[in-house]
Order: sequence, then structure tokens, then C-alpha cells
Amino acid sequence: MPTSRRNGVEIYYETAGRGFPFVMIHAVPFDHRLWTYQVARFSTWFKCISIDIRGYGRSAKVRTPFTLRDMCDDVIGVMEDEDAGEAIVMGCSIGSKMALMLGVDDPARFKAVVMVGGNSGPQHQFDRRIQGYRTEDMATYRRGHLEYGVSPVFSKTPLGHYLLGSFMDATEGLDPEAIARVFEALAVADVQPKLSTFRTPSLVINGEHDGALPRGTETAKLIANARHVILKDAGHACNIEDPDAFDATVMAFLADHGLMPKHPS
Repeated sequence: MPTSRRNGVEIYYETAGRGFPFVMIHAVPFDHRLWTYQVARFSTWFKCISIDIRGYGRSAKVRTPFTLRDMCDDVIGVMEDEDAGEAIVMGCSIGSKMALMLGVDDPARFKAVVMVGGNSGPQHQFDRRIQGYRTEDMATYRRGHLEYGVSPVFSKTPLGHYLLGSFMDATEGLDPEAIARVFEALAVADVQPKLSTFRTPSLVINGEHDGALPRGTETAKLIANARHVILKDAGHACNIEDPDAFDATVMAFLADHGLMPKHPS
């Protein structure tokens, strides 16, 4: 499987399908497999590029300080390795802020931005996460973090138990300090000052039980003509809780902006 080193950090990613590039950036504490349903669906029409952000999955575990912009440059490095001069970009949680930062900083490259969660301002509440990963038992703490990323009902279903368990299988390869550095980068990143002039087609999706719903609502209001959709009975990672409704929402948005191909690639 491919690894990009163009930005000086090893970034693992996977590709599926052909056509216009569709870049997918996962939430913490997941990895690129968060987009399994979406890759299966959208690879019919697009070249899906799902990335493990630094600190997660098979990507490098960087223990020194870095910024969210550095993490965005990791994504650009992957795109350059894949000769993807333009793309649609979609992210969840930290991935949503990265997707927005990428779209704001390089609107010529990114033709649409899909944000799951949609926080665009500083997030200083993550001090407890940073402390938790540095001091608590990794397996126990990460399991609780994964459950926090979905609705309480979903985590107790057989499907939810199976999916969260599949992400737990990757816990042994993670580094608490590298994860803390990811949260430090996320906490101080602020895209909001640039949103008043941002005109790229933008979609914000929140689950009904998503703790980030207020911030997603705020971000959607700050972007001209942004679309905001709330999926019933879902939590933060609503794309794995209700993939059919999620995918239909994204496809309708892309179609309205002339970005959904009419035929398979």
C-alpha cells in the first residue's frame, strides 16, 4: 500500500476507483477505515484517497510539536504523489477542520468541502484529552473515546460493537505522546477569520446527537451559501452510523454543484 514522504513525514493512504479525486480525512481516534462505507460507494464515480493522518493508523507517530497546517501539508503531499491537482475534500472532526483549512487556503485546488462535525475555531477543551492520553491506560481510554464518537445507542448495537472493536485492534501501534501532539495542533487552529470571503461549495453534516452540533451550526452560518444537514439518531461519526443517509446527502450536494458524475468512471 502507498506511503507518501513528500512532506517529510510518512503518511499512509489507500486509493480505490478512478475519476476525479475525492480525498477523505478521518476523525480521531479512528483511522482511514472510518470511510469504509464511503469508499465502497463513491469509488464507483471517483478516485477515493483515504488517508491516515500523522499519529494514527500506519502513518508516522510524530512526538515533536507541529501545527494543523503541517498536517494539511501531509494531505497535499499525498495528492502530489497521486498526481491529484484538484479534488473534493471531506473530513470528520479534526479531518473536517483540516478539510476546511485546505479549502480556504487553496480554493483553486479544492472544488468542494464536506465537513462532518464542522468546528472551525479554537478548541481549548481538549486539555483533558491530552492529559488522558498521556496518563491513562491507552486501551481503556481509547475505547471510551471511540464510544464518545458515536451515539450511545449505536455503540451498544452488534454493528457498533463490531466496528468500534475493529478500530481497537490498531491500538497497540499507537503512541500516546504523538496523539497528544495531534490534539495540541487541533486545539489552537482557527480558520474562522478567513471564512467571510470563502466561496467554495461547502457542506456541514452533523448527527443529531453530535456534541459538535453547535460548532457545526456556527461554521455553516459563517460560510456563504453553505449547506447544513443534521442526520437523525446519529452521533459525531454519523457516516458509519447511517451511511445510506450520509452518502445520499453528499451525493445530492455534489450533484447540485455539478460535481457528481452521471456515469461510473
